[in-house]
Amino acid sequence: QVRLQESGGGLVQTGGSLRLSCAYSGTTSAIATMAWYRQAPGKQRDLVARITFGGDTNYGDSAKGRFLISRDSAKNTMSLQMTGLRPEDTAVYYCHARADPVAPLFGTEYWGKGTLVTVSS
Repeated sequence: QVRLQESGGGLVQTGGSLRLSCAYSGTTSAIATMAWYRQAPGKQRDLVARITFGGDTNYGDSAKGRFLISRDSAKNTMSLQMTGLRPEDTAVYYCHARADPVAPLFGTEYWGKGTLVTVSS
């Protein structure tokens, strides 16, 4: 299995920056993609950014041009650098991992517990 632990959330003013990190462990060789999702109160969980272990990235519309996803394979961490934060970015941010659709994890998805980001106006 894969274990995920987010860190780096907090309170920031509009226009500020934050860096979220996700430490991953376990059967890391089986991971195909990792991503950040976010969920605001009363809303669905949405994709923020995704990175494949081959290095390809894609972003949700709200993150394009402001957020940058990266991964450090030596440290088993994935990060999300957020700049130009807005009150509408306020949400719980979740780390996500999806395994390769083959043994040993057969495409299983994993979630962290989330970290709260609050952007004040």
